[in-house]
Amino acid sequence: MAILIGVALLTSACAKDTPATAPPADDDTSVGHIHGLGVDPADDSLYVATHFGLFHVDESGRPSRVADRYQDTMAFTVVGPGHFLGSGHPDLREDLPAHLGLIESTDAGETWTPLALQGEADFHILEPAGDALYAYDATSGRLLRTEDRKSFDEMFRGPLISVAAFDEGDPLIATDGHGQLLSIDAISGETRELGGSTMMYLDTTPDGTLAGIDPDGVVRVSTDTGRTWREVGSIDGQPAAFTISTQGWYAATETAAYRSTDDGDTWSRVL
Repeated sequence: MAILIGVALLTSACAKDTPATAPPADDDTSVGHIHGLGVDPADDSLYVATHFGLFHVDESGRPSRVADRYQDTMAFTVVGPGHFLGSGHPDLREDLPAHLGLIESTDAGETWTPLALQGEADFHILEPAGDALYAYDATSGRLLRTEDRKSFDEMFRGPLISVAAFDEGDPLIATDGHGQLLSIDAISGETRELGGSTMMYLDTTPDGTLAGIDPDGVVRVSTDTGRTWREVGSIDGQPAAFTISTQGWYAATETAAYRSTDDGDTWSRVL
């Protein structure tokens, strides 16, 4: 059973490599396949990164395509007001390499600038921790670390679904291709299996608690860095993204997004 679960998880996490070939039928309001979530502290609004572009979600839950672009944003994180990092594949109308490498927007996704590894890396995970950024390249299966967002050091090699970082220098907690929990030393890259619950996506709360969501959409929290877990709430379906901000906890299935304002206990649909 563990092998079957692992194959399913790895397929779910890595079957998104191909660039978008066509937009959804309703290309203004249908987001398509969700890859990532982020909240912009400039206005506390939700952004949804998808196979068919980046969307801004207003208070009514209506999504609008940012900059009329169909960039397949595989990895997405918000690092400041209007300041986003991403990766993935270009809008097919653009003359760009198939792999975007690490890209940056300082205008809330209106424009993007290449930072590193354009044409080489397809990052599926971007996890900031202080001055460091941990980036998982799906093309090579490597977890990389950078402080200047130009040069990278390899930390780990193997399939990963998610990475959660605490304070800079603290061990990372990750889920491997089978949904098993790993502790990765942030300096040496030394890896230790944690065992326990099968999880998909992880993040940390502002007070340093580890939270995760399993393949069935059940949300759990751990106060001992992943050794034991307590079930809190759940979303309706298999998760596709999970992030925590000061404005709440956000999770998504492939086509819907949810928010919790009580530390994961109850969830309401926001998209």
